[in-house]
Amino acid sequence: MPLAVAKGFTARLLRTLPFALLAMGGSAALADTLSREERMELDLSEYRVTDTDAGYFDVEARMALLDETDNSILLQLQDELETGPSCRQMLNFKPITTRGGIPGFYPSPEEWELATEPLFAFEDSVSVLAGSFVASGDTFYADCLVRFLHRWAEAKALTTFVFDPNDPQAWFASESMIFAAAMAYSIVRPHVDGLQEERAEVEQWLHGLALQHSAFPGQPEESCCNNHFYRRALYASMIGVLVEDDDLFRFGVSAVYSALHDMTEEGALPLEVSRGRRATHYQNYALNYLITNMQIIQRQGYDIFNLEYEGNDIHEAVDYLFQILDNPAALGDYAPLEQYTGFLRDPQYFTWMEIYLTHFDHPPMERFLTRVRPTYNRSAGGYITLYFMDPEAQQHVYLNEKRRRTEAFRGLNN
Repeated sequence: MPLAVAKGFTARLLRTLPFALLAMGGSAALADTLSREERMELDLSEYRVTDTDAGYFDVEARMALLDETDNSILLQLQDELETGPSCRQMLNFKPITTRGGIPGFYPSPEEWELATEPLFAFEDSVSVLAGSFVASGDTFYADCLVRFLHRWAEAKALTTFVFDPNDPQAWFASESMIFAAAMAYSIVRPHVDGLQEERAEVEQWLHGLALQHSAFPGQPEESCCNNHFYRRALYASMIGVLVEDDDLFRFGVSAVYSALHDMTEEGALPLEVSRGRRATHYQNYALNYLITNMQIIQRQGYDIFNLEYEGNDIHEAVDYLFQILDNPAALGDYAPLEQYTGFLRDPQYFTWMEIYLTHFDHPPMERFLTRVRPTYNRSAGGYITLYFMDPEAQQHVYLNEKRRRTEAFRGLNN
């Protein structure tokens, strides 16, 4: 039996077994997840960079739409961003050239927050400069972003970090800084005149960061292949496009194939729903990076959103998320019924939905987004509602804050 056929047969067979049975024996629960070695053997040669300036949305078309819109949500976002930050103040932000360890979030949330504050400030800085450019059309903010990133490139920032398989927080934190910079830069680069040397150094720096960071494979059956892999894939796709590195781009594409391979019959991502009370949160969290990555790939001319692999497509994972959001009992044996739902109050986790709805109709998602707009993710794309929302989708923000904060706990259809 050919390897691919045997592998597909094994995948279908294992998906018919009860998850509780697979969970016995620890790693047996992950028996059907694609290993890093198997992933590296995938033939993705058909994928190559076709447009280095495509970014993750059509910036000119969006700016033209924003010039004509009367949508109050989009107009408010524009008003907030048109008068952008002080470029001088941004350039005074000292690049991070050394990196110590970072405490884990769950055991030490306060210490984690303190340690990550300057990292998040960087992500917010690049995202707001890109957003101010789109909102205003003023290339001053585009030029400022290039100069800002150039300072970090000159300082060789982020090239030194602690990698410890038993304490990976510093490595994790670098992921989002890299794709925050790359995605913001992709918005402005085609619109910057001059600064050729600065742009070349920024791109060389980003390229080096992506290669250096992705060289660490992560822990087997954990960060090698779960949401952190999807996060690494996000910067790999974006930077691969920017510097026309087909191999790096294919690294990003491989995450989509990996996720579809791993997916259960129901649409669950097993490495995410194995997270106990946070199973629902991590199913959504993984989609945030997978869908955003797929948007970058789609912009290169590939029908990635309709890709079917091992009998699975991404829509099954999306539909499964809404099943377990509405009724946690749909998790069955995958995770406890008492699911953590605090993430439903934070719009940063739902930027991917704004992207998804530009391609597909999904009424439950449309209803859900009306409660959380405007969405913003400081690293994974920035002001996504400004960049993607259909002006006909919603005119006003959801003002009943008390109801907005409590409905998350009652099921989405109530």
